[in-house]
Amino acid sequence: MFGLGIIGLAIYAYTIYDVVISNFANSNDKIIWILIVILVPLLGTILWFLVGRGKRI
Repeated sequence: MFGLGIIGLAIYAYTIYDVVISNFANSNDKIIWILIVILVPLLGTILWFLVGRGKRI
């Protein structure tokens, strides 16, 4: 179980890193994505990889 927690934390940290370094057409989009990922970690991470990465420039 501890290993799964470490893997989950690593994926979560990578998601935040990926959002921060991404370029968006609108700066508000970056702020919104960061808030989504931080406030709703599991759903935010899933949404980022399914929807958000396609919105980048």
